[in-house]
Amino acid sequence: MAHKEATVQAEHGKEPTAQQIADEKIYRKFGLTDEEYQKIVSLLGRQPNYVETGIYSVMWSEHCSYKSSKPVLKRFPTSGPRVLQGPGENAGIVDIGDNQAVVFKIESHNHPSAIEPYQGAATGVGGIIRDVFTMGARPVALLNSLRFGEIEENAHNRYLFGHVVEGIAGYGNCIGIPTVAGEVVFDNRYTHNPLVNAMCVGLIDQDKITKGNASGVGNPVMVVGARTGRDGIHGATFASAEDPHSKERSAVQVGDPFMEKLLLEACLELIATGAVVGIQDMGAAGMTSSSSEMASRAGSGLELDVALVPRREEGMTPYEIMLSESQERMLVVMESGKEYIAEDIFKKWGLEATVIGRVTDDGMLRIKEGDKVAAEIPVITLVDDAPVYHRPSQRPAYLNETESFDMNGLQAPQDLNETLHTLLRQPTIASKEWVYRQYDYMVRTSTVVRPGSDAAVVSIRGTRKALAMKTDGNGRYVYLDPEMGGKLAIAEAARNVVCTGAEPLAVTDCLNYSNPEKPEIMYQLEKSADGMSEACRVLETPVISGNVSLYNETNGVDIYPTPIIGMVGLVHDIDHITTSDWKEEGNLLYVTGIIAADLGGSEYLKAVHGQVAGKSPAIDLNLERAVQKLTLAAIQKGLVRSAHDCAEGGLAVALAESAIAGGKGAAVELESDLRADFALFSESPSRIILEIASDKAAEFEALVQEQGVPVARIGRVEGKNLVIKINGQAVVDQPVDQLESTWRGTIPCIMK
Repeated sequence: MAHKEATVQAEHGKEPTAQQIADEKIYRKFGLTDEEYQKIVSLLGRQPNYVETGIYSVMWSEHCSYKSSKPVLKRFPTSGPRVLQGPGENAGIVDIGDNQAVVFKIESHNHPSAIEPYQGAATGVGGIIRDVFTMGARPVALLNSLRFGEIEENAHNRYLFGHVVEGIAGYGNCIGIPTVAGEVVFDNRYTHNPLVNAMCVGLIDQDKITKGNASGVGNPVMVVGARTGRDGIHGATFASAEDPHSKERSAVQVGDPFMEKLLLEACLELIATGAVVGIQDMGAAGMTSSSSEMASRAGSGLELDVALVPRREEGMTPYEIMLSESQERMLVVMESGKEYIAEDIFKKWGLEATVIGRVTDDGMLRIKEGDKVAAEIPVITLVDDAPVYHRPSQRPAYLNETESFDMNGLQAPQDLNETLHTLLRQPTIASKEWVYRQYDYMVRTSTVVRPGSDAAVVSIRGTRKALAMKTDGNGRYVYLDPEMGGKLAIAEAARNVVCTGAEPLAVTDCLNYSNPEKPEIMYQLEKSADGMSEACRVLETPVISGNVSLYNETNGVDIYPTPIIGMVGLVHDIDHITTSDWKEEGNLLYVTGIIAADLGGSEYLKAVHGQVAGKSPAIDLNLERAVQKLTLAAIQKGLVRSAHDCAEGGLAVALAESAIAGGKGAAVELESDLRADFALFSESPSRIILEIASDKAAEFEALVQEQGVPVARIGRVEGKNLVIKINGQAVVDQPVDQLESTWRGTIPCIMK
């Protein structure tokens, strides 16, 4: 019997029997394997009924149980002197002093966005906002990280890109939270599997932190917010399978940002009363995951009556109510006798708050429909007993070919001016103003550094502090060298935050990979996690929250392994806030680090030579730490006028970006043994372009000598042209306004 047929039967009160589920292997349609089903039978001591099979299938899905990635996630450093809450709750929390804390998390909504890009992206934003205010924090900023196939000649990729951006803007703008930063990368490995990762950052007083616990026998359990419908049923299972296009649109949730705004305010007001025992968003797997996870954390049980759940559709079954992923809903445990507080507050905000059950002490998740018991499951079997797979890992064979690629065999371009324009018009490098102008990034008026610089900065009202934040990742680097690529992802995210004058605090990550049942994919996941872990330890940025999205594959085409890093930093004084645009003619330009022939995985290699090959750039984490320490010290001493990270496109692109942002040219002179194209477009890490006023140069150079960091003076800000000489010979000489025209015009022209 097909899953769709079984669901239709269930809607008419003709659920398959437990014996039918076993005999006809209906559980396979739920995403359970034969071995997993037999484990469920063993744990229960009987065959599960239809509702119980559905509950186990979502809780044991990859999306909810992390059954393939859990052993890998244990490698991450998750603690530190500032960490107040690490992984395991709805979001992570870091101490920023003065009884304040920053709360943040990133999550994926990849599969839904592949088939319904507007709602997939919008509900991804809504879900991550709820994860943050569930902790008692007020959200202050949204970020995103997006991956699409090439948009120049593919109308479907343009459709996905356009509607995902529209969905992000529609939800964030309506709820009134600024979308302040993000990144967009285009590569055909993402054609059928776009990546839509959403991040939210919030602020909280440390004595107001709330957890997702269901404790206190007899305490009432309440559903608050929107009514429950049939949208999003089996969304968690859907997010744990290959080929999202094989799924129905009904698996995608529908969001309402105006209701979410009311829910946010009502929940924060309710939490402030002190009467809340625990609260959790009904995200993936809906009421099933929120109830079982809250009970698991508290070591308690729950008895819920689904007949009491407010619904917006007639005839919903216990199966549908428990698995629905309707948006804008929360599960709340109140102190006994204080239900009226929630009812009164939610009524004031035009929302419902309904008691549907009680906390018990028997460790069971008991689902009733009136007097009838629809499911009875030990909570521990849903969470702690979920399968964990130590999947085989094998070095991919393609690495032998990519690593043997001879960069010296590349034909050098004759016109490096044109080569620079070629890179600036690549959609991955070109201005993303077409994207972020659709976002209201100034709502709440706390945004100090807007989209387009190395990282965004949001001020903390009533203080001289601010938060810097950034999302970053490079799938090609991880593809070519998983461990080194993992290191690079952490390092660049931290470097971007440092460039704004902030001390990096901690990481939230979203690990986007293909099918972990393939040993080559498992190798990518494990090795990149090793690289990220090492970089986090060296740079002292623990991982406090995150998400894993696997099975991003369609028609046998894997996405690039793409860990996305959300980095948050603390600006200790708003006077330290630094941007990437050049400020004044006559100021001197310096670059940190060392330029090597790091062309593997570069934009230059792909855009000009049509190759994704070589090894990713090699990073010395101790050098990276020294560069970041030097840069931050120089900024805090008031020596730095602008700072900009060298990333995609290398030094030439970074210089062009700062010139465009400041509307000023520069005279740059490099001494290098490398070929001119290699020197210009190498993507060697640990490089930051620093603009220093001439009267501060001696003090800056003394600091450089004191800290022992490789830094070279490379020129000065002047004129209207960007002129770059290598060993005395001019190789680039372009008017800044022409560079700007190329850089700004690419995406609007494509998206017309």
